[in-house]
Amino acid sequence: MVDVSNKAETARQAVAGVLVKMKPQTLRAIRENPKGDPLEISRVAGIAAAKRTAELIPLCHLLLLSHIDVQAEFCKNGVRISATVRSTGPTGVEMEALTGAAVAALTLYDMCKALDHGIEITALRLLHKSGGKSGEYRASS
Repeated sequence: MVDVSNKAETARQAVAGVLVKMKPQTLRAIRENPKGDPLEISRVAGIAAAKRTAELIPLCHLLLLSHIDVQAEFCKNGVRISATVRSTGPTGVEMEALTGAAVAALTLYDMCKALDHGIEITALRLLHKSGGKSGEYRASS
């Protein structure tokens, strides 16, 4: 694990996104899923996953997170998920945001796989990060 003990504690934020592509008929049927509301369950799963990132990713630092928000919204060809994570500390929260977005997408797949096994999870990436020595990063569109 990287030694971050000499790094300054700064306010840090990361936003990650992912697209869950699905057929139009799957999108229409998603609202009446007998398992419950797939978007809300995915959101909660993403929050829980972000909190447990250090358990899932080897050599990832255990961080005290001050804020986690996972949003899922319908878009033209599926569901767009974003995860925002904030903390004050010596290391970034990019992995927590990416983990939250990824697990939310996997949960959405699990909730909808009976409707469509062809669902694609795509475009998982860091959208924005701020804080720390490297400063701000914003993904190109």
